[in-house]
Amino acid sequence: MVEKAQFSTHLYHPKYWLLWLGVGLMRLTQLLPLSIQMKLGSLIGRLAKAVMGSRVHTAKRNLELCFPKMSEVERQDLLTRNFEETGKAIFDTINAWWWSDAKIQRHMSIKGQEHVEKTLDDGHGVILFAVHCLPLEMGARIFGQFQPGVGVYRPHNNAVMEYLQVQGRLRSNKALVPKRDLRKMVRCLRSPDVIWYTADQDFGRSSATFIPFFAMPDAATITGATTLARLGKAKVLPFSVVRNKDDRGYSIEIFPPLDNFPGEDEVADAKRGNKIIEEIINREPSQYMWLHRRFKTRPNNDDPSVY
Repeated sequence: MVEKAQFSTHLYHPKYWLLWLGVGLMRLTQLLPLSIQMKLGSLIGRLAKAVMGSRVHTAKRNLELCFPKMSEVERQDLLTRNFEETGKAIFDTINAWWWSDAKIQRHMSIKGQEHVEKTLDDGHGVILFAVHCLPLEMGARIFGQFQPGVGVYRPHNNAVMEYLQVQGRLRSNKALVPKRDLRKMVRCLRSPDVIWYTADQDFGRSSATFIPFFAMPDAATITGATTLARLGKAKVLPFSVVRNKDDRGYSIEIFPPLDNFPGEDEVADAKRGNKIIEEIINREPSQYMWLHRRFKTRPNNDDPSVY
């Protein structure tokens, strides 16, 4: 478990100087008004759409597979807005890592925290069942304002970025656990404590079951929420965060614990989880991470790629 960002003089190595310069410039942008940040983010997103051909193809294909009944004009509009929102997410992360608590509180609203409090009071750990929405970093920072928890994360390959993401994510939360460390996750939940958990990406065939996701009948989906809830004696609470439509703040909502979860059938649990994920995404589909190759793993090795 990571409870503190570890700084080393090795991070001053010349190979990191350009990165540190970029980080310094990024940090300065947190002084800008949020409205200006979002306008810049929208422009960055449009520029990215113009030059990132492979990512555009991936996002466009995901939208075609998930929303086949949507008109081509509607999908193109959603694609453009998604890239704009992706550009804005750069500033979401900057703000989540470097804004003061007071500034965070001026730009946030939170609903449903009573469900977390009651679950913990009843002696159960809390699994916040989240999705890879673009403002997720800000969602975790906001949540930590009232109930610091434990984040599940992937350690960064770059030492400077690892230091920065750990430092940023611990601004209002207790600790981070590598996503493959099931034992520590279970220990946290039995404390009892709160952890974030996402099950909406493609993690490969070995740990997946193939079930529907939107209009795709066979999306590779992990069943880890069932395992975590059972071993951790925890409750699963769906979690949503969106950037407000006026770009002036962020809203999160925590829903009541799922009843009869985990069930006796982990595949049935995963199907139920995917339905919840769809509902959360549909709240603001332009703010979902459609750039991820969600359907890269096919049920059989010889199945052709959908991309």
